[in-house]
Amino acid sequence: MHKVIFDTDPGVDDAMALLFLHHAPEIELVGITTTFGNGTIAQTTFNALYLVERFGMNVPVAQGAGKPLVGEPMDPPDFVHGVNALGDISLPGELTTAADPRPAHRFIIDTVRAAPHEITLVAVGRMTNLALALREDPEIAGLVKQVIIMGGAFGIAGVQGNVTPAAEANIIGDPEAADEICAAAWPITFVGLDVTQKTHMPTDYLSELADLGGESGRFIWDVSRFYEAFHQAGGVPSIYVHDSSAVAYLLRPDLFETRTGAIRVSTTGITRGMTIQKPDTLAFPPGAWDDRPSHRACVSVDAAGLRELYRATILTGRILA
Repeated sequence: MHKVIFDTDPGVDDAMALLFLHHAPEIELVGITTTFGNGTIAQTTFNALYLVERFGMNVPVAQGAGKPLVGEPMDPPDFVHGVNALGDISLPGELTTAADPRPAHRFIIDTVRAAPHEITLVAVGRMTNLALALREDPEIAGLVKQVIIMGGAFGIAGVQGNVTPAAEANIIGDPEAADEICAAAWPITFVGLDVTQKTHMPTDYLSELADLGGESGRFIWDVSRFYEAFHQAGGVPSIYVHDSSAVAYLLRPDLFETRTGAIRVSTTGITRGMTIQKPDTLAFPPGAWDDRPSHRACVSVDAAGLRELYRATILTGRILA
């Protein structure tokens, strides 16, 4: 079993990834922590509580940071995810489920301390909660099993950013936090645009989930209509698989090829938010990557295998070997 804290800003693709975790029998979801990004912190926390309540997930939700370590948050991308960040589907006015009283970073610390070397952090929003947890308790870096991040891009597929030419959304949303967490000696894997934009979910694939996937499948179809329209308006025929790719890496790392090396995040100038890896296989003169821990970055993916993994998990609740 993988014990997982899902750090998220739901978000259409976040919601799809959460259902992926919920249906995978190998996953024990021990907590959801929220951050700003696809919506304000109030909206993303409401969305997380709504998803927990709607799909009967017996898991605490802890509200996290509402702004980056430095400065103010960017405006939510309502043109991507809708005004309510869940594709503008109808949401209830009130919920019966309440958030955990602890702030997200404290929830992370407490949960990791209670189960040392057992907790995987799957982070698919800004990295602010993780950075705040490290600042308060740096020793948790040695107690976390692994950290899987949907974020960044390393130029492998010719793509470096989707908010600027240099930066991906989750990283540019708080570059200081992203660079801080990369300085910690916990095992991080970046699942960035290099692979997430190589995997698509076509309309007929999503339609099959709606027809055969019960309540979850119908929700995935409904929530993805706005998201798909955004992609198609930009010349992309079907939706990219961003956050669910991070979950797929946890379940089936064999679907990916990775490269190891120290990772830095630019925090200034026109490259603000850029993720740059110094591969372990290459030698460079002394520089800003020295004395930084080596982390993994995904450089290729079996897209068909990932799609089938997601499909099988949603439709049958089992993982294909």
